[in-house]
Amino acid sequence: MIRRPLTATAIGLLSLTLTASPTWAQKPITNPPVSSILTWTPKQQLDRYKAIETVYDVRTIKKGDTVKPLAVAETAVDPKVTFGGKTQSVDAFMNANRITGLIAIKDGKIILEKYAFGRKPEDRWTSFSVAKSMTSILIGAAIKDRWITSLNDPVTRYIPELKGSAYDGVNLRELVSMSSGVKWNEDYTDPNSDVSRAGAADPKGGLNPLVEYMSKLPRESEPGTKFVYKTGETDMAGIVLSRALAGKTISQYASEKVWAPFGMEQDAIWMVDRAGHERGGCCMSMTLRDYGRIGLFMLGGGKIADKSVLPSGWTDEATTNQIKGPAGASYGYFWWPRQAPDYEAIGVFGQGIAIYPEDNLVIAINSAMPKASDRRQSEAKAALFSAIRKAAAD
Repeated sequence: MIRRPLTATAIGLLSLTLTASPTWAQKPITNPPVSSILTWTPKQQLDRYKAIETVYDVRTIKKGDTVKPLAVAETAVDPKVTFGGKTQSVDAFMNANRITGLIAIKDGKIILEKYAFGRKPEDRWTSFSVAKSMTSILIGAAIKDRWITSLNDPVTRYIPELKGSAYDGVNLRELVSMSSGVKWNEDYTDPNSDVSRAGAADPKGGLNPLVEYMSKLPRESEPGTKFVYKTGETDMAGIVLSRALAGKTISQYASEKVWAPFGMEQDAIWMVDRAGHERGGCCMSMTLRDYGRIGLFMLGGGKIADKSVLPSGWTDEATTNQIKGPAGASYGYFWWPRQAPDYEAIGVFGQGIAIYPEDNLVIAINSAMPKASDRRQSEAKAALFSAIRKAAAD
């Protein structure tokens, strides 16, 4: 397979689209509430990313009785990373880029596992938008289990409050590929942007404040014709899922379908919004090895003990481009396609799971990078992954 690095255009697009998850949506539990997650100091990042449950309300995704073993390969890799005119060891590169955990799993065995900044293997770390990709997995499972009929279902079947809004006529496929055609501003520097305002109110009268806000947005294009990154829609996808499950929480379903049967090593936690609902678009926390296990689950086609958790062809469909529109835009069902057949789950401040099917390789990373989204940070991560991938192939 020919391996091509990300082009400057692609990295620029990534930098523009990968904005941070909304700060308004979380339910703080401290008094007074913590400051915006986007404004945390470097020390607060390191302290809170691994203990997010101390500042925000969460639900638990329970592990099972058996842990899927991750054997350590006889031969490890420890490549040099060249970036920005410097060549460094992986350890030095992690320290320079505030990377707290890095794991690479080749042919089911760990070939690299490193921690920094006081992080330990048992420490969980928040995922930011990597959670979107887990929501995609659970929506696929719900279709397999017939809780959801298909991605052709209208969004209003599950959220009838959106009837008569710009979401009337939008189906689930358009929702999970962020191509609803509904106008949205994801600018985190603008306090009046949609992403800054949606869901800011506390719930009243049983209404979900996010749904209420989204119901008032105008349409700017026909559904399915334009990709716009909208974290609000990923949280709505979580609401669709929980309503389809008819009383079962998303965390319970995640435990039943993936966490317990696949053999995750530790309970995960999932941050909830102001209405007490798990956020489909953000903020699961798990150990680094369990991030790696998510990659292995996808690499294996979504099967556990040879039994498929997902509909036939779901992993291929969800991780390939579903966007009709201008060249350069590429998005699946809450997954980022790369040079086929590779794909990634990506979260701001340097979180990610990269999956390389032809190499039988998974790389997972956790970080406390200085900026939510930044071209240089994206390029640095790409250089690191490229070095590991090359070393794994040698």
